[in-house]
Amino acid sequence: MFVCICNAITDHQIKETIAAGASSLSDLQAQLGVATCCGCCSEVASSYLSNAAQSQSSTVIAGINVQS
Repeated sequence: MFVCICNAITDHQIKETIAAGASSLSDLQAQLGVATCCGCCSEVASSYLSNAAQSQSSTVIAGINVQS
């Protein structure tokens, strides 16, 4: 799905960039150009960062999500 229409950036590209080490919206802007034109996609791009950070700081034990 396209997240940034202005620069034709997909959710897949954002997820790959985060997996490769991007940890802030500034990182995504520098590496992909996301949220550098109209800015309408900045909240969605930031949500991918939040989701990645949350999944890295939690562990599932016996079906229970344990925050570390």
